[in-house]
Amino acid sequence: MTIKDFMTHKHRECDHLLAEAEDAVEKGDFDAALEKYLAFKNETLLHFAMEEDFLFPVFEEKSGMTQGPTQVMRMEHSQAKSLFEKMDEVYNAKDADRIYGLGESMNILLQQHNAKEEQMLYTMINNTLADEEDQIVEKLQNYAN
Repeated sequence: MTIKDFMTHKHRECDHLLAEAEDAVEKGDFDAALEKYLAFKNETLLHFAMEEDFLFPVFEEKSGMTQGPTQVMRMEHSQAKSLFEKMDEVYNAKDADRIYGLGESMNILLQQHNAKEEQMLYTMINNTLADEEDQIVEKLQNYAN
C-alpha cells in the first residue's frame, strides 16, 4: 500500500462518518448524530495530527520544501479546526438547520483540501519518500495506538 492510498482511504473514512452524522440528524436521532459527529471530528483531527506531526515533517526534511504545499495544508487544517468549534455548539444544541449549514461548509472545505492532497501532495510525498514508504505506512497505521 502506498502512502497516498493509505491517506486517501483515511479521507474516505472521515467523509463516511460525517455523512452518518447527518443521516442521524435527518432521522431526528441527535444522540446518534452527536456520537457520529464526534467520531468524525476525532478521526479528522487524528488525520491532521498524522500529517502535521509525522508525515509532513518527514517529507519536508527529505525534500527541503517547508514553505510549499504542506504550509497551505496546515493553514487549511486550522480553518477546519475553527469550524469544529462552531459544529460542537450546534450539535450540542441539536440545531438541525445549523448542523446542515456548517456540515456543508465543512464538507466543501475538506473536499477541496483532500483533492489537493490526493492529486498533488501525496504524489509528491510518494515520490520523495519511495525508499521509506513501507516503514512510513506502518507508522501511519500504528499512529493512533
